[in-house]
Amino acid sequence: MLAVIHNIPKTDMQYSVLMVDDHPMIVEGYQNTLLKLRMQGYDFDFESAYDCDSAVQKINQASHNGTPFDAMFVDIKLPPSTDGKYTSGEDLVILARERMPTTKVIVLTMFVEGARLYNILKTADPDGLVVKSDLTSNELVSAFKHVLDDPPYYSNTVEKYLRRTMRNDFVLDETNRKIIYYLSQGVQTQNLIKHIDLSLSAIEKRKRYIKEILGVEDGRDETLLSEARKRGLI
Repeated sequence: MLAVIHNIPKTDMQYSVLMVDDHPMIVEGYQNTLLKLRMQGYDFDFESAYDCDSAVQKINQASHNGTPFDAMFVDIKLPPSTDGKYTSGEDLVILARERMPTTKVIVLTMFVEGARLYNILKTADPDGLVVKSDLTSNELVSAFKHVLDDPPYYSNTVEKYLRRTMRNDFVLDETNRKIIYYLSQGVQTQNLIKHIDLSLSAIEKRKRYIKEILGVEDGRDETLLSEARKRGLI
């Protein structure tokens, strides 16, 4: 791990970067990829964290010292903090937004499901979102440069999801999304009231509306879910 030296004036092309992933080899790979930018005049001070506890510590320390990171790369799936307060990369992004509002945050994830990508964008609102199956060295460099100059940056899978979502904005309020999501997880309609703060009659009314909008003529939940998958809603 490279120490951040705070008493040396920072140049325009020198960046402090926090890498958060539970696989040290992946962190090393990200760092080595960015180090290739040294030929273009970039320089880096890297910090690493492999779980929520160490990431929270580094975020809080940087905030307390008045030296926020310029950029932060964070995986979504991470070992939770020992106090249970931080359970994923999304929680870390929210903390970073609060403690280091100038830090550019790039989320990297294996998740490709529409509902999961929507939740990341909705709750964390990162400056960049990259699906790991899209990731190449060039993609990582592009994401880094883009979020510094003109965020947001989304990888190809995320872009495709967003295009599908734009065609379905008329039905995609958060409650309707939750109904579709929980149905896809096998929750029966009568049990949706345990997950959604609505009466059963209100949920059934929304289901009828969703089916009408999606063109589900046979009224079956299975057909609704099939159509929702085609449209990238789940």
